[in-house]
Amino acid sequence: MTTDTDMAALQRDVQYLMDRTRILDCIASHARGCDRHDADLITAAYHDDGIDEHGAAINPGPRYAAWANDTHAATSQVHTHNITTHTCEIDGDTAHAESYVLVVLLGRDGRSAQVITGRYIDRLERRDGHWRIAVRRSTVEAMFAADASVLQSSFFKKAGYSVGTRDRDDLSYQRPLTMETPAPAHW
Repeated sequence: MTTDTDMAALQRDVQYLMDRTRILDCIASHARGCDRHDADLITAAYHDDGIDEHGAAINPGPRYAAWANDTHAATSQVHTHNITTHTCEIDGDTAHAESYVLVVLLGRDGRSAQVITGRYIDRLERRDGHWRIAVRRSTVEAMFAADASVLQSSFFKKAGYSVGTRDRDDLSYQRPLTMETPAPAHW
């Protein structure tokens, strides 16, 4: 028989797990939005009064997507934002999260790449039942250039890999995804 105390503890634990999942979903959706240049996904990660700091570039959350998409388009032809280690402290309707990020940007020349490691240090708030970023401060811990010329090799091109697109034509938006769904782009 479950006691009231057991039930209260179970409800607390479930709420904590739901909050953690929603917070991580918010951060992951932001990264996906950056890689797909999906302004709606990026903007949905911020509260209307949210703020984002990427070095000297400080943008209100609702305007961050335009800045990020323009910056990424000017410096790369494709990129991935990979969220790795993630910690989160939740106190009621406020959470403090630290998410390590590994960003790889394929240069406009298709032969060079930049690799950036850093962290997103976020304060998220639950408002009207939704966890969103109130403050994001980004760090850069390391950055280096890499040779990506193998992508131009005949060996790699013959492999027939799909490549992501920076729009809603990307395979990740296709529903239902089937083997017959054509990839919008290949190397």
